[in-house]
Amino acid sequence: METGKKGLLHIYCGDGKGKTTSAVGLVVRCAGAGKKVLLYQFMKNNSSSERTILEVIPNITCQKGNEGAKFSFQMTEEEKIKAREENDHMVSFLFAQAKDYDVLFLDEPLYAIRAGLLSEELLIECLKGRKPELEVILTGRDPSEALLECADYVSEIKKVKHPFDKGVNSRLGIEY
Repeated sequence: METGKKGLLHIYCGDGKGKTTSAVGLVVRCAGAGKKVLLYQFMKNNSSSERTILEVIPNITCQKGNEGAKFSFQMTEEEKIKAREENDHMVSFLFAQAKDYDVLFLDEPLYAIRAGLLSEELLIECLKGRKPELEVILTGRDPSEALLECADYVSEIKKVKHPFDKGVNSRLGIEY
């Protein structure tokens, strides 16, 4: 089936390392083809190493996120409520902004949904209401059946072995 100019939905999920890395590769490919990309990272504080290079690549716009982002298990209930409100607002804002873009990359919205820090219903509503040409990329673990139904591509990255299991901490430029 030929999609023509229809934008499709990509989900990179699973318990393995490389979901964001794979999506970043696609974003670079899109930018290299002259497509305009809008990127936002949930649950990250704008300091992941990939941003350093993405911010200087033509055709890629990195929307700033929450500088004080932290893991959900580190948040109080008040912080969780505030984060959900901010994330829901950001999703609506990003889809509105995306009218001027070809690709929207949302990094870790699946984690935010699972942690109760983003409304899955709102995300699905935005996905269904987006301009038809907009390509969307989502990353994270454990997408719901509802999100899987919306997706055109689903790539699951499975962990077979990871140095963290032997006590090796995350390394700059490799894991973040």
